[in-house]
Amino acid sequence: MSTFQLQIVTPDGSAFDGQAQKLFCRTIAGDVCILPRHCDYLTALGMGEARVTLEDGTVRRAACIGGMLAVAKGRARLVATTFEWAENIDAQRARAAQEKAKARLAEKDLDAREMELAQAKLKRALVRTHVAEGG
Repeated sequence: MSTFQLQIVTPDGSAFDGQAQKLFCRTIAGDVCILPRHCDYLTALGMGEARVTLEDGTVRRAACIGGMLAVAKGRARLVATTFEWAENIDAQRARAAQEKAKARLAEKDLDAREMELAQAKLKRALVRTHVAEGG
């Protein structure tokens, strides 16, 4: 199968730089799958699971949260706020963050901003838990 150049970067550095058969990720408009010879494309990333099919057919999963995805001239660049490969996620810590966010949401005295922040933390924890546990 043919491949394309894929670069994945975060504020912490490079997460991947090499050839890929496929990139699947969540954008603000829904899920997208990038394949070789994809048209030029630019979008903001949402919060969800990303899957990269490597040159040898191996599929790697990651939690991908926020950022931008650009495809131009046959190359894809994913610039994520957070990008964590499944094997690097501490599932127990992700579950603890999930429980903490749920408890915060159950509090009755939250203002709109606190509620929004707690919901975002819960969604992030759910994504990380899903990816870490192979869901």
